[in-house]
Amino acid sequence: MPAALLAVWSLTAQQGWLPQQVLPVPSEVAGALRDLATNGDLARNAGVSLLRVVEGFAAGAVLGLLLGIAMGLSRTVEDTVKPLFTAFAQVPTLRWIPLLMLLVGIGEPLKVLVIAKAAFVPVTLNTYAGIRAVPALYREVGAVFRFSRWQVLHKIVLPASVPPIFTGLRYGLTHAWNALVAVELLASAEGLGYLLGWGGRCPGWIR
Repeated sequence: MPAALLAVWSLTAQQGWLPQQVLPVPSEVAGALRDLATNGDLARNAGVSLLRVVEGFAAGAVLGLLLGIAMGLSRTVEDTVKPLFTAFAQVPTLRWIPLLMLLVGIGEPLKVLVIAKAAFVPVTLNTYAGIRAVPALYREVGAVFRFSRWQVLHKIVLPASVPPIFTGLRYGLTHAWNALVAVELLASAEGLGYLLGWGGRCPGWIR
């Protein structure tokens, strides 16, 4: 399948069925990749993107874990916060970019906030669902051993919730990378998304 796709790509590009800005020939892409790796631009921009993902994902994951645990453990917190969180989560991540631009500009805070929002929602939802899915029997065992609330949390509830929590972290990281590329395409002067956008607008710019 990869070989077939490469052959179709080469044929389409050579015949000019699509503009070069949309689909350059594979040799141009390979040459651009080699030049980027040689002159250090690829490593530098990849480092910028990686740092943004780390910062945004860390912020979103920590907040998501805290909110998910709070909603999962407390009906009061759930009743108070969940309607607002649901409304917040329904708005796609990229739809927040114009508003955030007005609030924080187009600098690094914008990228980190967008990535954090992308990671925050799946981490919160999966953490909340995982805690609520802990069987009541487990809590009864804790009551038999006279565990405190803290002991119930870190010896029973959190260990039983590990699989869905890690699923949420995995989804959060995936969404964080998707948001990174999107926000760098729209509002950035460095990073992998910027390279993609600039290379598409200006074919041959590297050379």
